[in-house]
Amino acid sequence: MSVVGIDFGAQSTKVGVARNKGIDIITNEVSNRATPSLVGFSARSRQIGEAAKTQETSNLKNTISNIKRLIGRSFNDPDVQIEQEYNTAAICDVNGQAGVEVNYLGKKEKFSAIQLVAMYLTKIRDIAAKELKTPVTDVTISVPAWFTDVQRRAMLDAGEIAGLKVLRLINDTTATALGYGITKLDLPGPEEKPRRVMFVDIGHSDYTASIVEFRKGELSVKATAYDRHFGGRNFDRALTEHFADEFKEKFKIDVRSNPKAWARTLAAAEKMKKVLSANPTAPMSIESLMEDVDVRALVKREELEVMVKSLLDRITVPLEQVLAEAKMKPEDIDHIEMVGGCTRVPAIKEAISNYFGKPLSFTLNQDEAIARGCAFSCAILSPVFRVRDFSVHDIVTYPIEFTWEQSPDIPDEDTSLTVFNKGNVMPSTKILTFYRKQPFDLEARYAKPETLPGKINPWVGRFSVKGVKADANDDFMICKLKARLNLHGILNLESGYFVEDMEVEEPVDDEKKDGDAMDTDAANGDEQSKKTRKVKKQVRKGDLPISSGTGALEQTVKDSFIERENSMYMEDKLIAETDEKKNELESTIYELRDKLDGIYSEFASEEEKDKLRAKLTDTEDWLYEEGEDTTKSVYVAKLDDIRFVAGPIIQRYKDKVEAERQAVQKVQEEAIAKKRAEEEAKRKAEEEAKKADEKPDAEMKDVSAEGEATPEEADKQ
Repeated sequence: MSVVGIDFGAQSTKVGVARNKGIDIITNEVSNRATPSLVGFSARSRQIGEAAKTQETSNLKNTISNIKRLIGRSFNDPDVQIEQEYNTAAICDVNGQAGVEVNYLGKKEKFSAIQLVAMYLTKIRDIAAKELKTPVTDVTISVPAWFTDVQRRAMLDAGEIAGLKVLRLINDTTATALGYGITKLDLPGPEEKPRRVMFVDIGHSDYTASIVEFRKGELSVKATAYDRHFGGRNFDRALTEHFADEFKEKFKIDVRSNPKAWARTLAAAEKMKKVLSANPTAPMSIESLMEDVDVRALVKREELEVMVKSLLDRITVPLEQVLAEAKMKPEDIDHIEMVGGCTRVPAIKEAISNYFGKPLSFTLNQDEAIARGCAFSCAILSPVFRVRDFSVHDIVTYPIEFTWEQSPDIPDEDTSLTVFNKGNVMPSTKILTFYRKQPFDLEARYAKPETLPGKINPWVGRFSVKGVKADANDDFMICKLKARLNLHGILNLESGYFVEDMEVEEPVDDEKKDGDAMDTDAANGDEQSKKTRKVKKQVRKGDLPISSGTGALEQTVKDSFIERENSMYMEDKLIAETDEKKNELESTIYELRDKLDGIYSEFASEEEKDKLRAKLTDTEDWLYEEGEDTTKSVYVAKLDDIRFVAGPIIQRYKDKVEAERQAVQKVQEEAIAKKRAEEEAKRKAEEEAKKADEKPDAEMKDVSAEGEATPEEADKQ
């Protein structure tokens, strides 16, 4: 069983796995530790990850980026319209949800954001499975702290469509905090002052700041604030806009009118931004950008900072918000840990350091900290790994309230209640009590819609409580409902039951005063002497069925998406195998042609050579004409035809190579046997010599014992 943590980013994704008593970040098919978060479509198949990146510039209208920022959104959401600015594919409405319209297999098709994320997660699953050499199912996936219930449900649905069992959706900065704390052995004890760490995560598209308190074996998130439109892509766009103006004036070309030129400029701007983080100036050069015009430019770091001044002015806003929510001051923070690629920008580091008046910490890997934390979280939840006990106490991001219709029998009844307040610990369970004589409905919604990202619907779910009725005396049924905000950050009304007030007897402790003369007698009394009292208690009498309506996909829709994903996956696999066989056929033609004049030359007659050359030429001509696009079976048949003709020649060569190998092996074995015999003979000779050295001494002792007189005998003589 695998343990996999997925840092699903807007630009790229990192995958951490638990193995070798630690966490490894695995590489993809081209040995990169980060896989581009892209999905592309073509007339033949889908391209996902690295393959999508390779064809992105030539297939802009059918390549989708920032898919994480589309999931769980409606098409009319202002945030989705912002995402269109960063996407070359056409974002559209797909059954009320944001999605895209692309050309796939030669026709126009629409895919929802959930389907796109599922496609991408399927690719990530395969990358992990190939590296681990075992099927991957159990995963933890990171999401931004500002994701709402509907977005989180959409992520779980996407994971299920991809064949994954998501053990936990964990907030980005919470995952980072877990990776930070679980490896620390010097955290304060339960009675000591906690270590307070501010985690600042600025990635490709958003900025999150969290304050986390650490004690031995646990972390508690105290507050989280964010800016959803502050990240590396804003710097890239500012540079690109600058170059668009400069190129129009200097080279008389308008890259804004040419999507491919704009995309190439954007890619160059991103590289330049990275160079400027480490150097005071950076050059740019793009050959034949458009209209056969080559462009060059040079930008200083100070110039970039002027371009993004409006962005840099917002740096301290999330810091101020998170401190205010946690009721802390900058001096209360012990460490400021920086993660995310954008935290390499010198102006950002300087502004945050100045705000706190202390140096920043970079003890975590800025790009891989979240993936490591996700893998730790998955290992904690998985039964197959033993991990140091470490509790994670996250918090509720948005307050959730329940509303209901007033009971006609209770005219002064309240009709709403905020059940989970912002900052409450999560996961969390609350019991709601209702007095009813008939079935009733509840609605859950976010209490402060203005705090939600974009224009997300504040509605969370509708729940119908069945089986409610008055008792024999026409009194209210006391209904108890268990509302739970689980570790994914998703709300459910998990169960319902009804209770009755009943009188029950319970034992009473008979407290005696010190020195009571009756102590001994009481101690010797029987069971009947124990005192009891009657108390009223609520006793559970039965369950209440609950039907739920939430933002999750209906099962029938989900099943159709799973079926479609499996179908597309098999089509992609067949296309990949077909291309592999086509490439194998092409390489076989060139290889055999080369070897026929080389190592195979002496093993074929001129007639055989001519026959094989003709076969190779015919196949090559076919391959570049009608064989350019055919089926896998046809390529396999062509390979078999070539191998049939070349087989005898190759076999003769292999026979000779095998004979030579056996001859060499025989010589080696004889040499080894000879050496062993020589060593054995040498060993025996040494033993014989040793025995010979010991024998004369023994003989001398015998002579001495027989022929010589002792001193006493000599005196007698």
